[in-house]
Amino acid sequence: MSLVDPTDSLERQNEKLLKIADALMQRVEYGTEQSSAAYVQFERAALLEKRVRERTNELERTLDLLHQSNSQLAQANEETEAARRNLADAIETVSEGFALFDPLDNLVMCNSRFCRDFKDITEALHPGLPFGTYVQEISHSKYLALPEGMTSDKWAEQRLKSHRDRHVMFNVRLVHDRWLQVSEHRTTNGGTVVLQTDVTDLIRLERQERDRLKDKQTRMIRATLDHLNQGVCVFDENARLVGWNRKIGTLLALPARRLQLGASFSSLLQQLDDQIVFTRGIGRDGFRDWAYSGRPQGPISFEIKHGTTMTLQVFGRGMPDQGFVISVTDVTAEREAAQKLAEINEILERRVVERTMELEDALAAAERANASKSRFVAAASHDLLQPLSAAKLFIASLADRDQPDADRAVLSKAEAALGSAEQIIDALLDISKLDSDEGISFDVRPVALDDVLGPLCDEGDVLAREHGLELRYVPSSVIVDTDPAYFRRIVQNLVSNAIRYTQTGKVLVGVRRIADSARIEVWDTGPGISEEDQLAIFEEFRRLDPNASDNEGLGLGLAIVERACTRLGHALDLRSSLDAGSCFKVTVPLSGRSVRNKQVSRRIAAPVGLAQAGLVVLLVENETQMRRALTVMLESWGVHVIEAEDAESALSLLEDLDLKPDLLLLDYQLGPGPSGLDLFSEIKSRLGSLPCAIISADRTDALKEACKKETVELLPKPLDRHKLGAFLDAIADGSERF
Repeated sequence: MSLVDPTDSLERQNEKLLKIADALMQRVEYGTEQSSAAYVQFERAALLEKRVRERTNELERTLDLLHQSNSQLAQANEETEAARRNLADAIETVSEGFALFDPLDNLVMCNSRFCRDFKDITEALHPGLPFGTYVQEISHSKYLALPEGMTSDKWAEQRLKSHRDRHVMFNVRLVHDRWLQVSEHRTTNGGTVVLQTDVTDLIRLERQERDRLKDKQTRMIRATLDHLNQGVCVFDENARLVGWNRKIGTLLALPARRLQLGASFSSLLQQLDDQIVFTRGIGRDGFRDWAYSGRPQGPISFEIKHGTTMTLQVFGRGMPDQGFVISVTDVTAEREAAQKLAEINEILERRVVERTMELEDALAAAERANASKSRFVAAASHDLLQPLSAAKLFIASLADRDQPDADRAVLSKAEAALGSAEQIIDALLDISKLDSDEGISFDVRPVALDDVLGPLCDEGDVLAREHGLELRYVPSSVIVDTDPAYFRRIVQNLVSNAIRYTQTGKVLVGVRRIADSARIEVWDTGPGISEEDQLAIFEEFRRLDPNASDNEGLGLGLAIVERACTRLGHALDLRSSLDAGSCFKVTVPLSGRSVRNKQVSRRIAAPVGLAQAGLVVLLVENETQMRRALTVMLESWGVHVIEAEDAESALSLLEDLDLKPDLLLLDYQLGPGPSGLDLFSEIKSRLGSLPCAIISADRTDALKEACKKETVELLPKPLDRHKLGAFLDAIADGSERF
């Protein structure tokens, strides 16, 4: 059976259940515990009293804390108010206008100087004023002087735009020519501090200083223009005269009343119509079109004739502001000097032609004399060889008979003397042939070096053993182009000399292949040759040992080697030093590079092709005879020579002729004054780098290093014509030797 009817509504069922629960609770409370109700009530009263006491104590403690907090809050409020008063007092003492806006851009506080110059908005300044409203008030203030073309709304818009930056500083112009400098700075919490500083005095001082400097600059420009030796006039973008100097009026003969500020270019040009003639460059119409082109003009340069005698050079250039400046220079003296130089040049050219013809005649005469000498030496040598041969036969027949030892020794010496004389005549005959232009040609053809050097070294080995030496030859399979007879004579003389002058040790003959050439080297362990003697040993009858007998060499072997190598075009080099032996080197082209049966000119020392090159040489030599000899030799090679005896006259000559020579030949010691190297440095600073050779008898290392540092050639005295010819050849070919 159910306590509630299931058909009842939910509300009715809940109501019945509540009544049942209430009845049950009353039964429980008053059913079985009626006997202990008094005790329970007493216990409950005691518990309530305890809880009331605890709550009372807690409330008292809370009240104490509240009183303490109120006391601290009052003290903090007093301190805050004191700080505010101190801050207000502090910002009030600031000489600038000060305002503080909070992070929401609302005015917090400001001093009395803030916006003091904007008297019509001071009443609107109060805490809580929005920054935008503050800017709008300022923009419409009657005390704000807006820039030209600027409206109040536009100014306020730009002001609010700059407010977005963390740091801002700008100047604001007020009426009555007053200025404020406004600066904004962000605080750490996002607020804004605005400072207003009166900078009127600074602006006015700066303006006065700028005007003063502008006036001073104008005076300096005027003084500079008047100081120039050129006439100068300046026009603006409308071709109106804005500046000029006194020289322009003097050169163009313009009266002062014509040169006025604002005068037009066209009127000035019209005033000169009857006085000037355009001679070189653009004409009158072209000049006028250039001036009125209406755009930045490019530079122009031309010449005019003023009157009958004066020549003026005019130069014009545009300026960035579309104006232009014109300068006028008197070049009458320069043009007259150029005319005179042209006349002098014609005279010099005629003199050069005459001098060249004289030199050609002298050269032809010298060549004829040399040819006659060579023919005489050849004929005399041939005639002398006949009786010498007969005498040797007679002495040989006497030596075959029984003779006393004393007579046999005399005959032996006589035979040796005749042999030496025969060798001398043979050598003279070879030299005369090599020096002669007539009757000699070379049979240049492929030659196997081993076919020539092998037999030569076999023959020389006997002589080397007699001297207690070792002769060693390194075989080679190289084939070269040369004349086999003269090449054999060259190597034979080199090997004989090496054996003759080597006391102990050995002689080595070998071949090195270098690019398209073969270099034959003859090494010895002899006494060596000092640097100053290395040129002298190639002279005729020159022997370094004055005590040497004729049997130890006649002094002609190396002279024949040098001439034969020169005529064949084989490079001859020497590497030697005292007590360190010597090495003679002959460089021969590999087979296929030379032409057979080649007729070689005798004057191989003269640079090939220089007559066509037409080089101009500045020769500075203080010794008259040396200078004259060098001039004659160079001119015989087709070189044009400009002579000078010292540095001063050389520089003066170059300046007068206005000429840049092709190369320089300078003596190192030029007497009192600058040396040759000093003169080279001065010419280099004026004309730029030029090929140069220093001629000197000074063989010190200091001079060599100085020449090497300046990149100039050093030609020692006595001057070797072959080295000089090679240097000129390098310059004519455009070589980088210098």
